[in-house]
Amino acid sequence: MGVVTALVRSSFLVNAVYAQSSREFGLPPQQGQLLCVLMPQPYGMSELGAMLGLAKSSLTGLVDRTAQRGLVRREPDPRDARAVRVALTEEGRLLVDEFYEATCRAIDVLPAGLDGPDRARLAELLGRVVSDNEVPAVFMEADEVADAAR
Repeated sequence: MGVVTALVRSSFLVNAVYAQSSREFGLPPQQGQLLCVLMPQPYGMSELGAMLGLAKSSLTGLVDRTAQRGLVRREPDPRDARAVRVALTEEGRLLVDEFYEATCRAIDVLPAGLDGPDRARLAELLGRVVSDNEVPAVFMEADEVADAAR
């Protein structure tokens, strides 16, 4: 299998697991993504739009729907009185912590057929692809989430 086919198929595989995990927690996948992005800290709407690749109107609708569920809230931006940031509520924090852990467990079993060195090499190579393409941190390592939250 070539690299293009392997990357596209692996993307479908991860998306399917992510969608299944979202369903198990009663979340549309985009709400799950939004909650995961907000784990380390609140973000402004323009930052969220760039990270999630959403137009302003789509992001506004996503934030509105997630806020209606009590999972996020809008708060004033301390750096710009005209702007707002989106932050997790306590309910959102509790849900995303569980969702994140369950999603990590489900994705972690995907390369179960690889031994330790092959898993490490896969992580290294995929990490380089992600870094080289400057992919936003829409899903972080557990230690990154803890560090950013401090």
